Amino acid sequence: RLLQRMSSVKVAVRVRPLNRRELNHKSQCIIQMVGDKTAITNPKTEQSKTFSFDYSFWSYAEDDGHFASQQKVYNEVGHEMLEHALEGYNICIFAYGQTGSGKSYTMMGMSEPRHKGVIPQLCEELFEKTETMASECEELSFSVEVSYIEIYCEHVRDLLNPKNKGNLRVREHPIMGPYVESLSKLAVTSFADISNLMDEGNKDRTVAATNMNETSSRSHAIFTIILTQKRYDELTKLTSEKVSKLSLVDLAGSERASATGAEGFRLKEGANINKSLTTLGKVISALAEQSSGKKRRRSDFIPYRDSVLTWLLKENLGGNSKTAMIAAISPAGINFEETLSTLRYADRAKQIVCKAVVNEDPNAKIIRELKDEVSKLRELIQREGLDLEKIEGIHPSLKGLSNVGGNTRSSEAKEDIIALQSKLKESERFVEELTETWEERLKKSEAIKAEREAILAEMGVALGEDGHSVGLFQPKKNPYLVNLNEDPLMSECLLYYINTGLTSVGCASGVVSQHIRLNGTNIQEQHCTFNNDEGNVQVIPIEEAKTFVNGKLITEAVSLQSGDRIIMGESHIFRFNNPQQVRAATSEMISKQEDVSDWTFAWQELRREQGVDMISVMSDARVLELEERIEQEKKAADILLEQQKQTYESKLQALQRKVNLSSPPSTETLASTSENDLDSSTSVSAETCSWSEREEYLAKTVAEKWKIYHYISLKKDILKHTVPLKEANVISFELKKKVKFQFVIFAQGDYFSIPETVDVDLGPRSPRTVLAVEVSDGKNGVVHSWSLKKFRERLKTMKDLYNKIAMATEHSDSETEDPFYDDFPWFRLVGRSFVYMRHLLYGISLDQKVPIVNERSEILGALLVRIEPVVGDESSECDKHFLPNVAWITGKNEEQECSDMGSVDSLHEDRLRIGSTLVLRVTILEMIAVPQEYSDVFCQFKFISLAGEDNTFSSEIVHNTPSLLSEVTVLSQDVW
Repeated sequence: RLLQRMSSVKVAVRVRPLNRRELNHKSQCIIQMVGDKTAITNPKTEQSKTFSFDYSFWSYAEDDGHFASQQKVYNEVGHEMLEHALEGYNICIFAYGQTGSGKSYTMMGMSEPRHKGVIPQLCEELFEKTETMASECEELSFSVEVSYIEIYCEHVRDLLNPKNKGNLRVREHPIMGPYVESLSKLAVTSFADISNLMDEGNKDRTVAATNMNETSSRSHAIFTIILTQKRYDELTKLTSEKVSKLSLVDLAGSERASATGAEGFRLKEGANINKSLTTLGKVISALAEQSSGKKRRRSDFIPYRDSVLTWLLKENLGGNSKTAMIAAISPAGINFEETLSTLRYADRAKQIVCKAVVNEDPNAKIIRELKDEVSKLRELIQREGLDLEKIEGIHPSLKGLSNVGGNTRSSEAKEDIIALQSKLKESERFVEELTETWEERLKKSEAIKAEREAILAEMGVALGEDGHSVGLFQPKKNPYLVNLNEDPLMSECLLYYINTGLTSVGCASGVVSQHIRLNGTNIQEQHCTFNNDEGNVQVIPIEEAKTFVNGKLITEAVSLQSGDRIIMGESHIFRFNNPQQVRAATSEMISKQEDVSDWTFAWQELRREQGVDMISVMSDARVLELEERIEQEKKAADILLEQQKQTYESKLQALQRKVNLSSPPSTETLASTSENDLDSSTSVSAETCSWSEREEYLAKTVAEKWKIYHYISLKKDILKHTVPLKEANVISFELKKKVKFQFVIFAQGDYFSIPETVDVDLGPRSPRTVLAVEVSDGKNGVVHSWSLKKFRERLKTMKDLYNKIAMATEHSDSETEDPFYDDFPWFRLVGRSFVYMRHLLYGISLDQKVPIVNERSEILGALLVRIEPVVGDESSECDKHFLPNVAWITGKNEEQECSDMGSVDSLHEDRLRIGSTLVLRVTILEMIAVPQEYSDVFCQFKFISLAGEDNTFSSEIVHNTPSLLSEVTVLSQDVW
């Protein structure tokens, strides 16, 4: 019987159409589907890989004969899962894929009937089925309860109960399993109730996300339905129950950070979201391996508790559940890596075997076990001599025990008592919840609903004609604001009336009450006012409160037209709608307004108006075409250079083998051989570098294209970070931090370098020009440099700090590190100098006075440096006397230097030959005219042509006076 209950996870893959960005990029479709097979083609190698799944849904083009509509997806996946739920099984459907792949559309859909997603269709059919079954059988009755949670940054939030404002704890009970503490389960009696709760939950999700500048694609959402079937038996006079748990999960986007350009964006957010999805991947892999029948090792631990998401889905992954996964993928070649990762993820998931059982009569057993546990806990507490009357939150039926003992206890015993109290409260709460009548649950749900609507109304969210704030509706007379969001599911979810007269907007936590209350960064206590004069609406800004209309910062009253975009603070974006103007407008004007009314347009408009849109002179298509051509030419150049590199290395290895096999030559022969080898090496290099006219043209073209590409990339970085930079300056000003932020460009060159605090990869192909943020700390009188990654991370912390202060939470500055300030560095760079060592080729000593040049090309003094060769007995004496300062280093000179040297061996055969060792002494004699603001200074030097971390040496720290540093370093280098 157990084998009959075992079933694999059902896996479906769905491909969506190309979106606007992919069409502009002229991306090709890399996905092919035939039957249940899905094939993906690598756009670079044109190699294909095929996967087999339970279902492959082709939703690429609606006019295709095998197009998979929303209804077809539900009929294949959702309908089967609902049938299992009605049989008494737990079920789970979760959608996985990168952001924008169609997960939310598949699961939630849109309001139009043909666009409804899996969740609303399943809920609608659930009530149709239960009503039909109950009407056909009088002994059968059904009850439905729902809960809706959001998991964001490993924190759980109740979307249905406004009382549960904080983050809810996730715990595990030995009987009930993993659960969310204090989570609301609301009773519903119709599909309309569920639809309203989903809508209100999405409203709450939208409000919170807007306040915190998040999007739903960055959080996981779990909508849970508890279906209880009761059947009364006339013969036995007993009532049997089946309880099914339906978990419907919309996961966060699974794209790589590098694909989005995030690179640490939003600090903890990305790490925690990746943590949840990474842990989910580990759990799926471990379960797949376990289900394959391999012998389980001790290390094969299923890491359910490594993340909140997997902990709550423990039963749905390999446990007591019928589970289905919908993998949403993009068809575009530019998303190849993410799509392939999703397909591999789904391929592993289909190997998981779940052991589902019918949950028949579970409540009676659970209540009995819970009551036994309560009894045992009461006995333990009584044995410890604790008075139950003093325990807060205990049900009255559990009180009344006398205080026995009263002995003095150790701290450990008190901790045990506290743990017992917690367990007793927990079990008592479960007993009370399970024994609660259906009528009591309905009353509680109505009370929570009324409270939730009151809170939304207090915030200024408009109510429908029936007095409720649920559902999307459009007023026919009054002008109104509707929210815009990056996620279509959260866009146009909140509506605010602009009533006749004045409508004030401000911070919800302010002293003065406002008609429309908003929270979030840069929302002032009194932000702006709308004046509705017989349908003509003006927005009046408040001083120091930034309000943007169609991307432009307004400083005086502005008349609004229907379709205008209004941005307040950092993340509140609205569209203004005026029904009277719409009725008077032509159809052409209406269609034009609809084309530009989305979040993307409003945000790009703000960037264009407030930032320096340096690439606006080039059309998007032109930029995309240029980038694509550069990428193709780069690949061609890489292949050509790799071939030349391999040819060059093979010839060098052949020459080296020839030298090693020959016998040790005499001095004259060695000199001759050295010259011949040098000439051979030069000829090899010349042969390798002798490009045809076509190859030389391609190389120059690629170089020029790379310059243009890097220039465009730099402009994009500036444009992308212009608004965040302004936000940081505004927050700094409002919090009185005396810190200013501005862009700075660093380049890697001879007299300047990229600071170590600007953490960038300086590999051979990395850009030599880097955009960073200069932080002027007016409080401490120092200047720091931050990488863009560090700036984005700090900005997130600044916003959190600002929100804490704005919400007047009890957080002192000592609890968290101040994101505006950095630790003082141990030292600051004065400047750089260059010392040339060509005189060593001729065996002579030379004193050089070299200027110290700072990063702004200003001369800040000079160094007197002596570099001299060490020969003969003196070399051994140096080894003896300067042993701590002796370093033996090897390296290769640049090829150009070798060719310039010519036959150096013929000039100094006894001094400098290829293969010999050069010993030199570096003495820093004097520091001249360094500004007195630098108190203690030291000199650090290294060889540019030599690689390696051990190629840097430092002098002792001395006081800043014209002085003899007396720093002597003896170095040894092999000559190549």
